[in-house]
Amino acid sequence: MTNIVFMGTPAFSAPILRMLVEEGYNILAVVTQPDRPVGRKKVLTAPPVKEEAVKLGLPVIQPTKLKGSSELEEIIALAPDLIVTAAFGQLLPIELLDAPKLGCINVHASLLPAYRGGAPIHQAIIDGQDKTGVTIMYMEEKLDAGDIISQSEIPISHSDDTGLLFDKLSKVGSDLLKETLPSIISKTNNRVKQDESLVTFAKNISREQERIDWTKSALDIHNQIRGLHPWPVAYTTLDDQTVKIWRADTIQENSKELPGTVVKIESDYFVVQTGLEEAIRINELQPAGKKKMSAEDYLRGVGSKLRIGDTFE
Repeated sequence: MTNIVFMGTPAFSAPILRMLVEEGYNILAVVTQPDRPVGRKKVLTAPPVKEEAVKLGLPVIQPTKLKGSSELEEIIALAPDLIVTAAFGQLLPIELLDAPKLGCINVHASLLPAYRGGAPIHQAIIDGQDKTGVTIMYMEEKLDAGDIISQSEIPISHSDDTGLLFDKLSKVGSDLLKETLPSIISKTNNRVKQDESLVTFAKNISREQERIDWTKSALDIHNQIRGLHPWPVAYTTLDDQTVKIWRADTIQENSKELPGTVVKIESDYFVVQTGLEEAIRINELQPAGKKKMSAEDYLRGVGSKLRIGDTFE
């Protein structure tokens, strides 16, 4: 029986852990990030992988930082045959990378060498890509730079957002790992070096990336909004108040107004001018201090004073 330490944190990783257990692999421990305060009330909340591990009756290790920690020594002392990571959220120290006899492998949500880094799903949608996928790869000290073992590709549709694509790629990753693991264990798997000339990066989303630049094209803004949905959510300002834009779409609108200007108001949506004489239809938003709501509810309530000619910035 192959002894595995699994390392992951978000909901993307939980089905992958569940698959390993269902396939009969011996999970020595599950390593995940510490519980974090969530929401306005800052309720201490376990990461999804911890919740899954508890359901499965698996021991959980939650290091604040792996390097130089007692948790690192604890993991190495378990003497796993293989370490499997999936969106864990920390770099693995070299002493851990060198510990398992079968190495450390990662389930990465992009078609490497494209989109190395912590936000590959967000960035693929923001960039307007029409496809993405999952890569199973060996890990090394350099971020997401290890040899490729296997890959699986899926299309990105115009209606996909990051939440939907997370769910799709989690299933793809689980299936691909299930298919690939036997060859890794038997040491008969493929091992292909990444082409460094094709490398692109997807760093964790910054606050600056969340702000809508209305001078961009309607398509670019639509991709940004869906790429940041359901987290961390794109935002703009109106009268110096933050407004999060949850759902929107491109719309044909013949207007010469400046970008950011409200050019049309209907009962259930309103339209904002963008660059290139294009426009965005706002369908769902969240005014400052309020819950998210449909544009229809907004226009009937807190946004009832919105007028054509008002400007988002």
